[in-house]
Amino acid sequence: MTIEVRTTLLAIAISILAVVGTLRVAIAGGESAASTTIGVAIMHGKGGLPTRHVADLETFLAERHFLVANLEMPWSGRRDYDVDVATAEAELSAALETLRAKGAKKLFVAGHSQGGMFALYFAGRNPVDGAIAIAPGGYADGPLTRQKLAESVDAARQLILAGKASEKARLLDFEGAKGTYPIIVKPDIYLTWFDPDGTMTTATAIKKMSAQTPVLFIVPTNDHPGLLKVKQSLFDALPKHPRSRLYEPNADHLGAPSASREEIARWIHEIASSTQ
Repeated sequence: MTIEVRTTLLAIAISILAVVGTLRVAIAGGESAASTTIGVAIMHGKGGLPTRHVADLETFLAERHFLVANLEMPWSGRRDYDVDVATAEAELSAALETLRAKGAKKLFVAGHSQGGMFALYFAGRNPVDGAIAIAPGGYADGPLTRQKLAESVDAARQLILAGKASEKARLLDFEGAKGTYPIIVKPDIYLTWFDPDGTMTTATAIKKMSAQTPVLFIVPTNDHPGLLKVKQSLFDALPKHPRSRLYEPNADHLGAPSASREEIARWIHEIASSTQ
């Protein structure tokens, strides 16, 4: 091969690489521009905080130009269910409206553990473009939760009958990894979260989801045994949507938000672009 031919081929190769590089920049820039019109409200798990297991997900999405609200919800370790379910729903609605005011045209709700369950509950009652449930749990009608909290649920009902609905009492919460533990909460508020025949159940969070709302249902491979046992049945109970997906990252319960961040961003882009 002559020097002239080699030089020509090298020039062609450099030109091709330059074009590919330009295309990559254009695609990335297009995704960044699209992300600025997508709002995502993130909710932590039971007893958690926005600065803990969902913080990495928030940073990842924000760096990719999503509009993100990372909320401290009533089930945080600091709030101890200080408001009822309806007020929590209003808090999430307000956060989404703030994202809309910042320019979000597509709105998604995402949550980890109990936050994932609440994301499904909210999406079944409010218009959003998609819901992301990361290792969802905390259902009041779960067999083990029902068993562990039965005495506290009955005690809350008795306090309400005694006219003490708004007087804080020592009742129990339950989380699979650490068992039961006390919380100080008003009985009437307590029942909105823990009544096994009430609001925070699979019947309201899963089976009443809107068929128009796609769901990214995330269950890590090393999740709590009880959640792994019901993952398929809960996913199958969701109303069928062609873009709903069961995603199973190689992670444990607490690591699921970080392990899923790339798939969450990809799926949100897919849904947002399909509904433009």
